[in-house]
Amino acid sequence: MHKVTLIPGDGVGPEIAQATRRCVDAAIEAHGGKIDWDEQACGIEVIEAEGGVPDRVMESIRKNGVALKAPITTPIGKGFRSVNVFLRQELGLYACIRPCKQYKGVRTMYENVPVDLVVVRENTEDLYAGVEFRAGEQPTNEIIEAINDRAPGKKINTPPAETGISIKPISHPGTRNIAREAFKYAVDNGRKTVTSICKANIMKFTDGLWYDRTRAVALACGAQFEWEEEKEGVEPDAEVTGIDASGVKYNERLIDNMCMQLVQKPELYDVLLTENLYGDILSDLCAGLVGGLGVAPGSNIGPDAAIFEATHGSAPKYAGQNKVNPTALILSGKMMLAHLGEHKAADALDAAVAKVIEEGKHVTYDLKADRNDPTAVGTSEMADAIIAAI
Repeated sequence: MHKVTLIPGDGVGPEIAQATRRCVDAAIEAHGGKIDWDEQACGIEVIEAEGGVPDRVMESIRKNGVALKAPITTPIGKGFRSVNVFLRQELGLYACIRPCKQYKGVRTMYENVPVDLVVVRENTEDLYAGVEFRAGEQPTNEIIEAINDRAPGKKINTPPAETGISIKPISHPGTRNIAREAFKYAVDNGRKTVTSICKANIMKFTDGLWYDRTRAVALACGAQFEWEEEKEGVEPDAEVTGIDASGVKYNERLIDNMCMQLVQKPELYDVLLTENLYGDILSDLCAGLVGGLGVAPGSNIGPDAAIFEATHGSAPKYAGQNKVNPTALILSGKMMLAHLGEHKAADALDAAVAKVIEEGKHVTYDLKADRNDPTAVGTSEMADAIIAAI
């Protein structure tokens, strides 16, 4: 018996959450297990009414240690900050893991390319840390003045009253944690390469630190280096032990070049290790390679809790229509089952999803060759087909 927090979210969240819950239950019960779901309402209406994520939600996640979360709407340019970012920071979920795998039957320009990527993204630092200062406010003016007084090179030359500031923290501990997670994931899942991605040629003191630390972790794990000169002057990270990545190659790419490489030859890459903002962008790019956000699952993992969620948003215009593709959240449920140690159930769920998509009969409109195909089924009916396949 596993106790799991279920957050139905808002928009299309409740209907894909229900579909996913039924599929996960079918998979685990077919292999002798069971989940006791602790459902917690936490959509945009609840958050606005209660002034934030309710304490009961946080208490449930902390108690259970595992949550399956459907999308929650984040207001753009106003209102409360992203609930996803809040949960990751409050719960110390420093690792965001987003697999992007090609499923036969999903329409994409890369149908004949064996795309099987995993984005391992640092979750708590970088520009998404939320350290921002609004243009025109006195603290912002003071920060700009202090920066200009101390900056050895480039100054902020725009008018303080018309300039907003975001701070980008990158730390040794934060980078170490996520790099260790990437190599552990690679070893545990038989992956062959880990590619560290940033923009160290421009941001030498933040992204430069990122490369310094990912190299040190790679060395501590015994990974092979693509270029031997990257080892020069590097000491193995003394705080990273117990990971034998001698069968894994460590690569480095700059973020702009990485985007081009993924479009040109995605089959050459495997685990992509990167910072928060870059990881968010690369996640969508990689999802596009395999058919879009509708088939892109994800997890957020820390030392004391893990939240599994789809990469896509809440799509409020489709709410209540029983129309949207539930695959991304169902595959997030598959990741959750593996995290719980229910590997046979996870494999069964993955195989059932693959079978239904390849057959192409009982799938939502976006998985049909013609999006207006009248044989397309709804969210719930696609879940029924996956359960039947299990």
